[in-house]
Amino acid sequence: MVGASAAGLGTAEALRRKGYAGRLTVLGAEHRLPYDRPPLSKQVLSGAWEPERAGLRSRDALDALDAEFVLGDAAVSLDPAARTVRTAAGRTLGAEAVVLATGLRPRRLPGQGDLDGVHVLRTLDDAVALRGALGQARRVVVVGNGVLGAEVAATAAASGAHTSLVGLQPAPLAEQLGERVGGLVARLHARNGVRQYHGTGVEELVHEQARATGVRLPSGEVLPADVVVVAVGCTPATEWLVTSGLRLDDGVVCDARCRAADGVYAAGDAARWYHEGLGAHVRLENRTNATMQAGAVAANLLGGDVAYAPVPYFWTDQFDVKIQVFGTPRPGAEVALVEGDEEGGRFVAVYGGGRPHAVLGWNMAKQARQHSRALSTTGAAAA
Repeated sequence: MVGASAAGLGTAEALRRKGYAGRLTVLGAEHRLPYDRPPLSKQVLSGAWEPERAGLRSRDALDALDAEFVLGDAAVSLDPAARTVRTAAGRTLGAEAVVLATGLRPRRLPGQGDLDGVHVLRTLDDAVALRGALGQARRVVVVGNGVLGAEVAATAAASGAHTSLVGLQPAPLAEQLGERVGGLVARLHARNGVRQYHGTGVEELVHEQARATGVRLPSGEVLPADVVVVAVGCTPATEWLVTSGLRLDDGVVCDARCRAADGVYAAGDAARWYHEGLGAHVRLENRTNATMQAGAVAANLLGGDVAYAPVPYFWTDQFDVKIQVFGTPRPGAEVALVEGDEEGGRFVAVYGGGRPHAVLGWNMAKQARQHSRALSTTGAAAA
């Protein structure tokens, strides 16, 4: 398993549950043992959790897995035919099968370089560094109004910082959830004191010497900041595979069984596989998918013939709201509330009219899950 986060660890655990007794090696670029990423922008960043609590498993549980963890050593190349992986430290690891689970790398702004006061959030170390910076910041600017940017803005505002959220979308999460629900997210942030600049990018980072002091918008307005958080998306961490001969196109391209080549599979955020239920290649960036896909990969490694076709699912927590989404909301789709109401702050919305393709729950988890059953696709039910 190349990648020691949820998908890599999940594959190892699923193999053991299914009876595999052979040798397992989990290779990770970070020095840390496997940890969970969703809490990084919320509980860890807010200080509600100490960093160690984000660990996916205890040391005893990892020892019981009887796997070799090779940490702090990034993969640098793959020979698919020989099924060997070379690492930055010069190791050559061979196996009968290789699982690619290297996840994502955060995008950065032009000129970001090594400026002090500018942060991204992908790793536990990123979260710890940003938490320390927020503890002393009076003004925070978050660039990017997608899921991660909105979560970070919510956490920063809740900590008492004067927080601004800037992004290209017309409202937070509008491209993911549609403008109606995006408008509700915008109002949620406004009620909690977040200043919002939607439908705009950033012209440049403003800095004095080597420290960022704010961002300049295309209008010329400068938003001053003690801390700037860049949350403008991620790209699959597949650059180490460019000489492998595997097909790379917004991730590792796989068939419906998550197979990229004979004996080579992919799982998690970096995997782009053919979804038989949707009739297209898809790539999902969320924790639930990483775990579920790891189970499908393990089954196929052990001789199964499992087409991985889940109902896409993700969630986000912002202020006092939990949003859960089943399926894939389409821009401009009809949105109908089937339970609750917007004014009451609890509702279930169905996208797609007579042929629903997505269900969203706003502080109505149980009810949203019930409505999501209509979205089941070939080979899987809703998570």
